[in-house]
Amino acid sequence: MKVTLLAHTNEPDLICAAAAHSCYSERPSADIIENIDSEKVLGRVVGMGHHSVIEHAVFTFSVEGVSRALTHQLVRHRLASFSQQSQRYVSMKEPTYVVPHTVESDPEASELFERTMDAIWEAYSRLEEMGIPAEDARYLLPNGCTTNITITMNARELLHFFELRCCNRAQWEIRELADEMLRQCREVSPVIFKDAGPPCRRGPCPEEKKSCGRPRRDIGV
Repeated sequence: MKVTLLAHTNEPDLICAAAAHSCYSERPSADIIENIDSEKVLGRVVGMGHHSVIEHAVFTFSVEGVSRALTHQLVRHRLASFSQQSQRYVSMKEPTYVVPHTVESDPEASELFERTMDAIWEAYSRLEEMGIPAEDARYLLPNGCTTNITITMNARELLHFFELRCCNRAQWEIRELADEMLRQCREVSPVIFKDAGPPCRRGPCPEEKKSCGRPRRDIGV
């Protein structure tokens, strides 16, 4: 997996703080932005639950080498934009796939997994050699097949994404993605994402009986 923050709103903490403060000022955000204490303003406004102001900050990521199993979960986050590598137009000639850690740690399971993947790609390649178009040959490909995807979310949706996907109960691969995205967001927007992550960072776990019982205090650091 490789995660790259391609672009983001310039000075996201400052922009969102100015937008927030302008709601309570006679002056527009352009006039007050120079003298804003981002941490003080956003700490108060976002702490009150007024998250609409952080929608002004937008972040775009390039994600490489993740499984289709991950992206099937990812696109459920509807308040985001996605552009994914197409299996209709890109031939999957090389057998690249994600191997779960539980499989990797078991020699017998690992051997079975890799043997099955080799058989799938051999059949896929044979279908293409027979003239079957890639968009039809792809029906053989597994959820573990790697893909690349571009993701754009505003800060409010990212907070929601991190709340769900940085949780220990999220599947391991999307949790690893969320952890790295949060780490990179914190580098450019430390105020907005200061307390981002699963609810257990800020208080009790809402999962109740389904809680893992292991709060993630150092997430994204």
